[in-house]
Amino acid sequence: MDAENTLYLDLKDGRVVIELRPDLAPNHVARIKELAREKFYDGLKFHRVIDGFMAQTGCPKGTGTGGSGTNLKAEFSKEKHVRGTCSMARAASPDSADSQFFIVFAPASHLDGKYTVWGKVTEGMEHVDAIKKGGGGNGSVSSPDSIISLRVAADSED
Repeated sequence: MDAENTLYLDLKDGRVVIELRPDLAPNHVARIKELAREKFYDGLKFHRVIDGFMAQTGCPKGTGTGGSGTNLKAEFSKEKHVRGTCSMARAASPDSADSQFFIVFAPASHLDGKYTVWGKVTEGMEHVDAIKKGGGGNGSVSSPDSIISLRVAADSED
């Protein structure tokens, strides 16, 4: 394991280990590590969770309308959105990704080449599966689950 390119995502049900992919998205990986080191993600809600599709987080407002204030230029790749893929959420503009990201529950080929893939869950996907799902078409969640902490493994005590 490369501790500098591994994240520990602690959720209510346990730890999720995410392998970062600087080979695919060096700028996004650098920004996520920077935000994790600032403890930006701690306590943020999984505001949009669609059963069988994905769980989205990273909005400080908890609504999907906020971010860290820094948009990133798209780093699209040929990497497929398969179960456990971590990818950036964005608005209509390809270069509008900021701090919001999602983890897919199942293959989502319609996202391939249109969203920046920056990592993959290597352990603990069952804890991602346990995140409270939303209702309706947009997946908004009432009383959503939150991130306990998101840390770069190199900085973690355990």
